[in-house]
Amino acid sequence: MGARVLVVDDEPQIRAILRAYLERDGYTVQEAATGAAALGALAAPAPGQPGADLVLLDIGLPDIDGLEVLRRVRTTSAVPVILVTARAEEVDTLVGLSVGADDYITKPFSPREVVARVKAVLRRVVATDTDDGVLVFAGLTIDPSRREVTAHAGPVHLSALEFDVLTVLAGSPGRVFSRAQLLERVWGYDYFGDERVVDVHIRSIRRALGDDVDAPRFIGTVRGVGYKCVATPVPGRP
Repeated sequence: MGARVLVVDDEPQIRAILRAYLERDGYTVQEAATGAAALGALAAPAPGQPGADLVLLDIGLPDIDGLEVLRRVRTTSAVPVILVTARAEEVDTLVGLSVGADDYITKPFSPREVVARVKAVLRRVVATDTDDGVLVFAGLTIDPSRREVTAHAGPVHLSALEFDVLTVLAGSPGRVFSRAQLLERVWGYDYFGDERVVDVHIRSIRRALGDDVDAPRFIGTVRGVGYKCVATPVPGRP
């Protein structure tokens, strides 16, 4: 059985098209027409379908705004979420990513593009899960195989994409990554959106880590270039 994808959209035709293309590529598809139904499916999955491996979530739902659905999902789950939106304004995209979305697609879209995005997001999760090297720094531990982050204050909850951004930076302490390099390394495909989405994820990671942008312990900014891990590796540890 392929990865499980929950398609959340109030338009039956869109759900049917996405189901057809996703199932053609071997995915198992579950549908929800409302935000409440989506939250219910994730909280109490159907027999034989324990949850979802990825959620395609439309923002313009009739009952609960898709961004609010995402906020609620993020309180209990790090399941990858791709936002589907008809709102082209940058503010909607950036707000969506700031509450834990892993990617976004703007309507009208090509179903083939949606499948490519799904593959890319799931590929990131699988690739990180196969990395057993635990990254240990002063006040910060990252376990790629368990996809767990622990800071001085305890467990840190990150979205799947935020985790991957942090892991890329921490995997090469001191190396400066440009926004374009982070997009290429983390997204894993040609990205045609605004590179500033990287800034949104960095802000979210810093907030989760309790990092101070003016006196960073974990992620530093190289103005006009990009970002780097400034955490201090623990001697004798990988």
